[in-house]
Amino acid sequence: QVQLVESGGGSVQAGGSRSLSCAASEYTYCMGWFRQSPGKEREGVASIDRQGSTRYADSVKGRFTISQINAKNTLLLQMNSLKPEDTATYYCAARRDYCHYLWSAPSHNYWGQGTQVTVSS
Repeated sequence: QVQLVESGGGSVQAGGSRSLSCAASEYTYCMGWFRQSPGKEREGVASIDRQGSTRYADSVKGRFTISQINAKNTLLLQMNSLKPEDTATYYCAARRDYCHYLWSAPSHNYWGQGTQVTVSS
């Protein structure tokens, strides 16, 4: 069982920036971020594999950057130009196989406990 621990959530004003990090207890091939707002389904935000291939949701392209520190099994998410609609609980996700499955079969992902990001207008 992979343990994921997120940190970095908090409150920020619209237009501001925030960084999230996620520490994994062991190696996984793919890691990513999802988010969920009250009354909405959990949605994929970004993912990255060990080869550095990335994928982003259209809503965050050009504003968010996902990266990783392989030696530390650590995932990062730099969020810039934040909007009120980015307000959500952000979850770190991981799986041992391809990132395609992180997005297409999220019920089989490993999940962190979530960290709240609140963007005020």
